[in-house]
Amino acid sequence: MSITILLACLYPIALFWAAVSDLTTMTIPNRLTLGLAVLFVPVGLLAHLSLSQWGIHLGLGLAGLVLGMTLFALRFMGGGDAKLIAAASLWLGLHGFVALLLYTAIFGGVLTLGLLALRQFFSLYAPKLPHWLGQHLEPKGGIPYGIAICVGGIAALWQSDFMSSLLPLPAL
Repeated sequence: MSITILLACLYPIALFWAAVSDLTTMTIPNRLTLGLAVLFVPVGLLAHLSLSQWGIHLGLGLAGLVLGMTLFALRFMGGGDAKLIAAASLWLGLHGFVALLLYTAIFGGVLTLGLLALRQFFSLYAPKLPHWLGQHLEPKGGIPYGIAICVGGIAALWQSDFMSSLLPLPAL
């Protein structure tokens, strides 16, 4: 197994770490998103990206950051979520970026509606549960959107020419 593949495997691991962190603490550590963004550089170098490919990936990362910052400013997501979208966007290329946004929006909608429905029936139990779980059942609790970004980012791997060329992904 090459070092490029090993480094590329850190992408889904980092997304999973972000989802678990968001679920348990409602925060996504800056070191995680920064590490995910910085880790793209050696993977891109080892994968021999052309100058135009570097431009596309960096442009998509910037587009992810602008989109995330806009959604943060509109209070649709937290700052950690915005930075995670930007870092994940670097890795996927154009088709993967579009898939990331689509899958994240779909799963984020399902997650939000599911939590809102659970809050209607189980909000009374929130104080009796462990804090990491009860906080999601409180009537005005936040939505751990890092989970949606994780699912969207991993699902988008199959649409990403760059990542699917690096990782041995099973056919869907």
